[in-house]
Amino acid sequence: MVLVLLVAAALPAPAADLAGRLEWVYDGDSIRVAHFGKVRLLGIDVPETEASQRDDFLLRRGVAATTLRQTATAARHYVQLLRGQTVRLQLPEVERDRYGRLLAYVYLPDGRLLNRSLIEEGLAVVYRRFDFTLKAEFIAAETLARQQQRGLWRLAVPLRKE
Repeated sequence: MVLVLLVAAALPAPAADLAGRLEWVYDGDSIRVAHFGKVRLLGIDVPETEASQRDDFLLRRGVAATTLRQTATAARHYVQLLRGQTVRLQLPEVERDRYGRLLAYVYLPDGRLLNRSLIEEGLAVVYRRFDFTLKAEFIAAETLARQQQRGLWRLAVPLRKE
């Protein structure tokens, strides 16, 4: 009986119970959630506010550097509007990134997935370096945002067929 209680106590809480108030917005893909600390939105990448090597992927896709900086600011503002709201976190198998941030899908009070919403608005792209459950769905959302010229794709040079 004691062993069963110890095992049950060691299991992670169900995803529905992982909820907290969005306290702080570091940038468009990193936030602080009460009781959980720093959270990195899983599966997305928002441009940085300053030029970096991470720009290369989007620069090769025809997005101008000035557009990247504007998108970084717009994404932070988009998420900033959610401050104070209670969000629900869904965690993958690998819960933390190499910087110790909790990796999560972040659901808004209305049920929308913040990670996907940022892609749909053209404020983020799919983080392609590793696999995750919703990767195909996120890539489809990014393709649609590009076709609709939303956000950072608004002024992007069309890709040539390779």
